[in-house]
Amino acid sequence: MVLPIFVQNLAEEKEKKIKELQENVAAVNFTPSSKHGKMLMAKCRTLQEENEEIGAMASEGKIHELGMKIAVLKTQNNELRNQFDGLYKHMDGLTNDVERSNEMVSILQEELEAKDVELARLKEMLSQKEATEDDAVVEEREEAANDMNASSDPQPIKAES
Repeated sequence: MVLPIFVQNLAEEKEKKIKELQENVAAVNFTPSSKHGKMLMAKCRTLQEENEEIGAMASEGKIHELGMKIAVLKTQNNELRNQFDGLYKHMDGLTNDVERSNEMVSILQEELEAKDVELARLKEMLSQKEATEDDAVVEEREEAANDMNASSDPQPIKAES
């Protein structure tokens, strides 16, 4: 006999509900000493042991992974330290070079200032000498002009009688 579909669906729902209620009753009546209870307790212990093993493996894996990261970081730290030491030595050398250059610049600046003073003194001497020479040239010209004037003055001619 064929039952209508909605009746079949209703029957299936009722069977599921009955099964669920039976499981609830069994759970309420659960005792660790019953056969079913002992099986569940054994299964729980097995699952707990498996979880502990998985946790230990995961922990070991993390510890190993962290150990590897630490090793890599130590290597990088040593490389950076070596690079820093090299740069520090290079900078120390550059600092010494700059100090020597600054000393040389200071010495050359002092020499330049001394040369400037000497140059100013020599220019002053030259201008004094030129002024003296100019005065001498003017005097010579005046004397030469005077000599010319004196020689161009008519001299009395003696008449011979």
